[in-house]
Amino acid sequence: MIPEILKTTQENMDKTQAALLEQFAGVRTGRASSAILDKLVVDAYGSQMPLNQLANVKTPDAQTLVIEPWDKSTLGAIEKAIMASDLGLSPNNDGMLIRVPFPPLTEERRVELFKLCKQYSEDAKIATRNIRRDANQRIDRLKNDSEIGEDEAFTTQDQIQKLTDASVAKIDDALAAKEKDIMEI
Repeated sequence: MIPEILKTTQENMDKTQAALLEQFAGVRTGRASSAILDKLVVDAYGSQMPLNQLANVKTPDAQTLVIEPWDKSTLGAIEKAIMASDLGLSPNNDGMLIRVPFPPLTEERRVELFKLCKQYSEDAKIATRNIRRDANQRIDRLKNDSEIGEDEAFTTQDQIQKLTDASVAKIDDALAAKEKDIMEI
């Protein structure tokens, strides 16, 4: 019972960290990254489709993305989706592919992006603490139902706290790395 609780707690905390890293990947830095377009949805073929199902996205250099659609008839829809997004990018359509230049970030925009990342990391920490709370409540129920002893409950809750501390440290490390990435000129 206790190993299952610890395993579930660790898995949920790992999922929280993975979700945070995915959110960070979508935050634009000064360099071009295809991950920024991962969540972009294009209105094509009468339905909403993810960009990665319509085209290849390449990064030929640090300041440019090249989008090469498999079907050239989707060029206009892809261009429209990029312009309608909140990414602040201006695509150039040459009839064969779309080039998306990444202008350098202003200092003000860098600070805004860092604040956004800070909020993402704070949300991840809250989620981690909620996972800890749920695990501790399960341990308390087991203790109250006399399925485990007081010492075992205390030891397990201590292990859960150590998992939480490790998870929060990883979240802080990810934020520090993203800050360095964003603030780098």
